[in-house]
Amino acid sequence: MFVVTVIFDIELSATNDFITRVKKQAQDSLHLETGCHRFDICIDSKRSGRIMLYEIYDDTDAFAAHLDSDHFRAFDNDVSPHVRSKKIESWSLA
Repeated sequence: MFVVTVIFDIELSATNDFITRVKKQAQDSLHLETGCHRFDICIDSKRSGRIMLYEIYDDTDAFAAHLDSDHFRAFDNDVSPHVRSKKIESWSLA
């Protein structure tokens, strides 16, 4: 299994809107992508505006399909103006 973590730092004024939008993205990914098995949204309890995504896919091809999907492109377009930074890392599930 292929794991992706994404850590966002969001403009504080947009945090609630970002969380609402990323919840929709999680639902879309889980329901529309057969290769997406988990899409968790984690909110930093000590730093406002810091959000981590934990996603599990079948493999790198499934993640590439995720990045190429219409719902991902729409999400990215919607949230990009409010993202101060984004760090993406990939992992293999042991």
